[in-house]
Amino acid sequence: MAHSYDAADARVAPRKIQPGWVRISHWLNALAALVMMLSGWRIYNASPVFPPFRFPGDITLGGWLGGALQWHFAAMWLLFFNGIFYLAMNLVTGRLARKFFPLGPRAVLDDLVAALRGRLSHADLSHYNAVQKLAYLGVMAVLLVLVLSGIAIWKPVQFPLLRDMMGGYDFARVVHFCAMALLAAFIVLHVVMVALVPRSLLTMIRGR
Repeated sequence: MAHSYDAADARVAPRKIQPGWVRISHWLNALAALVMMLSGWRIYNASPVFPPFRFPGDITLGGWLGGALQWHFAAMWLLFFNGIFYLAMNLVTGRLARKFFPLGPRAVLDDLVAALRGRLSHADLSHYNAVQKLAYLGVMAVLLVLVLSGIAIWKPVQFPLLRDMMGGYDFARVVHFCAMALLAAFIVLHVVMVALVPRSLLTMIRGR
């Protein structure tokens, strides 16, 4: 039977999926992470963790070591305070428990297999599948490690306990680099998924 459609259907407002504070903090976090990554590559080139590997200068930010450090620290504070706001709002509103839990290995495996077969539904953008939940929780943890390892590198004398928890100054640089690599992988995967489901980008811009 054909679905009936009338003027009343057209007047129904689109359902709100992402509140304003989520959208604003999302884009600020994305900007801060991107600036930190590009400036961090310039800082890395000044003293490579894994020589002789270096990042091409054209894809770095800052122009020189001092300029890169200024960009890096500015983005660090933006990421720090905006990240605290994002986590606090998720906890206060109950969004963290509602959106990201429950989460189990069987659900992740089932959704991963469905995604690889092209059978994972994206009809309801207000619902995160298990793979999305794991990826978003994972990138939150990666960002936390980035901040903590960065502080251990920046102020090793002032934060000796944090430095030692990271395995010392030199190993903290390795941790920082590996966390950056995981963040870069997440960004690439995230962009690919947005390209496959462009409606998700619209919801993060308009909220509906």
